[in-house]
Amino acid sequence: MNGVRGILYREFKLYSRRLPKHISGYLMSPFLFLLVFGWGVGRHVEMQGMTYIQFMLPGLATMSAMTQSYGMATEINIARFYWRIFEEFQMAPVSPWEIVLGEVIYGMARGLLAAGAVYFMGLFFGAWVAVGPLGILLYALHAFTFASAAVVAAMVVKTHADQGQINTFFIVPMSFLCGTFFPLERLPDWAGAVAKALPLTHSNLAIRAVIFGQPLPVGSVLALLAFGIVFFALAVHLVRRAAV
Repeated sequence: MNGVRGILYREFKLYSRRLPKHISGYLMSPFLFLLVFGWGVGRHVEMQGMTYIQFMLPGLATMSAMTQSYGMATEINIARFYWRIFEEFQMAPVSPWEIVLGEVIYGMARGLLAAGAVYFMGLFFGAWVAVGPLGILLYALHAFTFASAAVVAAMVVKTHADQGQINTFFIVPMSFLCGTFFPLERLPDWAGAVAKALPLTHSNLAIRAVIFGQPLPVGSVLALLAFGIVFFALAVHLVRRAAV
């Protein structure tokens, strides 16, 4: 585990230097979504027996956690293509799974902090909802899944510019299709089928159910866990193959 600690030390050391910028970024985007969509558009709208802001808040937190957990792929790409730091990790006496685990834990911390920032911002709009221990655990699983996906994406791309293409076709569609801003039932059948094949959908379904006291969709939890395991295993494989 020394390799994991070493990677975490480096990542959090750099992260701490830019923490004010990160925090301001975590707060700005949720503020605009809550102000424009939650307050401006949905102020007098009810959805599934609750105010629209209450409905949107968990989904917005989940989306922010996804964006920040997955966003570390850009940092890995910079470390690979410009600083060559990632190559030093691979040449060190550190196993591939330690490299991946260190990066994933770092990505999880980013994601959980971003989700917390959304709930903090919700206080200013009167939309506070209790997450609870199980909700926090599901957010951790959600962040683990997308942090693992970030390592996969970072190891697959050949140039730094290619990362933007993955974001366009992977992250952006999920942000709007997976129940962040409205229930899946309002999507066309074909779009709903696509959404159910994406991990963010299962995060939203499971987390909303726990937060609002609804029956836990075990299938969604298992699907999210399966996504996380597959992404993590694939990330380890890609890091190991890159070191050969």
